[in-house]
Amino acid sequence: MNLKIVLRSLGMLLVCECLTLLVPTITALIYKDGDLSSFIFTMFILLACAIPMLLIKPKDKNIYPKEGFAIVAIGWLLISFFGALPFYFSGAIPSLIDAFFESSSGFTTTGSTILSEIESLPHGILLWRCFTHWVGGMGILLLTIALLPSMGMGSMQVMKAESPGPIVGKIVPKLGSTAKILYGIYLCLTLLEVVCLMLAGMNFYDALLHSFSTVGTGGFSNRNISVGYYDSALIDGIITVFMILSGINFSLYYFILKGNLKSFWKDQELRLYLFILSAATILIMFNLLYTGYYDSVGTAFRYTSFQVASVMTTTGYMTADYNLWPMFSKILLLLIMFIGGCAGSTAGGIKISRILIGFRSILYSFKRIIHPKACYVVRLNDKKVDSQTVMSVTNYFFVYMFVFFTGVLIISINNFDAATTITSVIATLNNVGPGIEIVGPAGNFSTFSDLSKFTFSLLMIIGRVEIYPILLLVLPELWKKN
Repeated sequence: MNLKIVLRSLGMLLVCECLTLLVPTITALIYKDGDLSSFIFTMFILLACAIPMLLIKPKDKNIYPKEGFAIVAIGWLLISFFGALPFYFSGAIPSLIDAFFESSSGFTTTGSTILSEIESLPHGILLWRCFTHWVGGMGILLLTIALLPSMGMGSMQVMKAESPGPIVGKIVPKLGSTAKILYGIYLCLTLLEVVCLMLAGMNFYDALLHSFSTVGTGGFSNRNISVGYYDSALIDGIITVFMILSGINFSLYYFILKGNLKSFWKDQELRLYLFILSAATILIMFNLLYTGYYDSVGTAFRYTSFQVASVMTTTGYMTADYNLWPMFSKILLLLIMFIGGCAGSTAGGIKISRILIGFRSILYSFKRIIHPKACYVVRLNDKKVDSQTVMSVTNYFFVYMFVFFTGVLIISINNFDAATTITSVIATLNNVGPGIEIVGPAGNFSTFSDLSKFTFSLLMIIGRVEIYPILLLVLPELWKKN
């Protein structure tokens, strides 16, 4: 383990987080709600920690897999901790554990909250709360690579460790250019939503915050009842569309920019993603109409499509309390919470590509039983998926279930009902946000113990970096010399 390059890279990461704090600092200057000092003080602490790290001069500037995983795991823990300080210093969240929970939920784009009263918070704090979604959505380490490409040779190892999905690649030869292209697409999508929401009647501040949360698939709002506050079918429709767009692999948008629409629509992961979204929407909509929950197709489609998109893309916005929906609808929502969006998107969950690879691997294993001598190859988008990737997907499912059941066991100490206990872990590990019962769309996580809140925070970070980086931190082999 090259600790010097790890510490230097973490120093760059903290500088990047310090730069992101300029956005809420400017907001605090404009609105003068009394939260300005909390941002300035946090920036000072960040620089005080980052400068000594940046002064380290490693002899070997290469980043290998060990260093990549360590940078990602420690980096996400650090940004979540330092991101909690504005909440704590401003008094918006007086408990440091609660502030860490809220910050972790923000950066990991989970959207779970311990807050019940949101609208009375200072404008700068509210913006920081939503902006953490945008910063964490594409990945703050990817942002660091885009802004500070001098992280070191082998920055691809950092991208592989942070990026969601079983297969990670560059869309252009240079990694720094790839990061800039992805963030350029990300920024354009955000600005486009801001414009659309303003045309639909939102003011600029609200449109900006909801765009940060939508494109980052986080779900924080500056309204106590989330998007339901606006009671607008047009706003619901705009946010639904952008949630769905944000759940798509951002690399595919590069095909559109290059005029290659054929490759975009031929992507098998995209097709399955849109199919599951459509099927879940239709099934839940008919279930709600059949049980008489809604009395018109238009109303049922409006609320169903929004909630399905919000849950599957793990955004977590709400316009209806699905806690009150029939059991069939709630079970379907739970299933798509596990699935999540596409690899390379800002959505959480297991990811569509893993579902595809996993099912094809199982299908071929059945065929091998019937035809032992036959040779079957798992393919994705007409490309062979190597055996190591297939095995990593299988291992991921096993480790995922181990983390899930461990989380449920720890949270069960609170002695809440089974639905609350299980879905709270599903919601945090899959970066969804709300669950069912106490943690449903109309509830929050404030009633849990400090131990549970800290566990939830770790689960959110584990889910965002896709398990391995955090778990590898406890392995002695990671810290041994090569």
